[in-house]
Amino acid sequence: MNSTNLEPIRDARKLGTAKMLILGLQHMFAMFGATILVPILVSGYFQEACGEPLTRGLSVSVTLFCAGVGTLIFHVCSRMKVPAFLGSSFAFLGGFYTVANLNNGIYADMPVNDKAAYACGGIVIAGVLYLVMAFLVRIVGVNRVMKFLPPVVTGPIIICIGLSLAGSAISNASTNWLLAIVALGVIIIFNIWGKGMFKIIPILMGVVIAYIFALILNAVGVTNPDGSAIFDFTSIAAAKFVGIPNFQICKFDLTSILVMAPIAVASMMEHVGDMSAISATVGENFIGDPGLHRTLLGDGLATAFAGITGGPANTTYGENTGVLELSKVYDPRVIRIAAVFAIILSFIPKFSAVISTMPSAIIGGVSFMLYGMISAIGVRNVVENHVDLTKSRNLIIAGVIFVCGLGFSGGLTFEVAGTSITLTALAIAAIAGIALNAILPGNDYEFGKNPEGDQSRGIYVSNKDNK
Repeated sequence: MNSTNLEPIRDARKLGTAKMLILGLQHMFAMFGATILVPILVSGYFQEACGEPLTRGLSVSVTLFCAGVGTLIFHVCSRMKVPAFLGSSFAFLGGFYTVANLNNGIYADMPVNDKAAYACGGIVIAGVLYLVMAFLVRIVGVNRVMKFLPPVVTGPIIICIGLSLAGSAISNASTNWLLAIVALGVIIIFNIWGKGMFKIIPILMGVVIAYIFALILNAVGVTNPDGSAIFDFTSIAAAKFVGIPNFQICKFDLTSILVMAPIAVASMMEHVGDMSAISATVGENFIGDPGLHRTLLGDGLATAFAGITGGPANTTYGENTGVLELSKVYDPRVIRIAAVFAIILSFIPKFSAVISTMPSAIIGGVSFMLYGMISAIGVRNVVENHVDLTKSRNLIIAGVIFVCGLGFSGGLTFEVAGTSITLTALAIAAIAGIALNAILPGNDYEFGKNPEGDQSRGIYVSNKDNK
């Protein structure tokens, strides 16, 4: 049986409490690897730049708490309708790196924790910019805004979201291809030939079975190809069973704000792409109902909350969109269960340490499927909206988006008033696509002409608001 034969489940309560908890656990596992990677990377930036480790804020526990609470904030703002999980945003990594290496003015000889607090202050302002954009969308109308994002722009951007993550999947999988192939193989087997509940939790089964397989290999003395041990359990022994995350209240300074806040432009572009991808996956018009202004509001408040408490910025997670596509369970309640799991784990350092021991190769194997699904959704959007790629203008727009989205692997860094600002590849791709679509003649896209196609991208709204 092919996975496409699965009937979508929009109310998971009919599956029972136990199965809903398992589905929530699957979503939690899907976001876990990428979410905890952000604070690990950021902590490394600050330790390398300042010569001492962070002891407050930007930790795995704080990040999990912010992801869980941020997801719940998003669901409240989006009227409990959008099955999106909010995890750590990679878009702000360049900003954190820049702040970590600031050595002028008040940042000269500044303690590492204080410097991180100022970076988080910039995150708060980035969240505020989300609120400004949400207000503009609410006043101007979503239809006018979405006219600048036709299928020839949003489709390739969604494709780039998945493909831009492909390198991460390969990098993780290459640490131990055997484990990666086992994880991927289990997911495929359960997704295609699984029965009943097992058919809708292929990601979780891939993680669990591959983890058990890795434990067996480790027990009999098998190592990774580079000679390193498959598992490192030292962090488990050092972790406490129960503990309060090391929160840190943010601080504000114009320099760090100018570094961090502009990145919101990039993450907002990604937000629109993710909302379109989730809408296309679920078959609901989330940009129309509950509305792009509400989803932006939720994302902005979640990001601001994370910054205030010393966590990294939040963003809607493509990994969980891939889980939606595979499981066909579209009930937002399941996502909220995953959010509660994340909050609980933030107060259990021991369990968080156990999960963090998951070999990166397993994460890579799972990512093969999840990231590929995101790109496939983008291709489907282009096809269903009848984008005519025999026309030069459409080829130019799509081609430039692909090159920008995949070519600027390190982003684009420039200085404004002596401050270094970095735009991510996806932000560059989005800006280039929108600009070309507005400038090039021969735009044959008429908003609302193909409501079925528009709704598959989640951007169709009744034409009564089009004026």
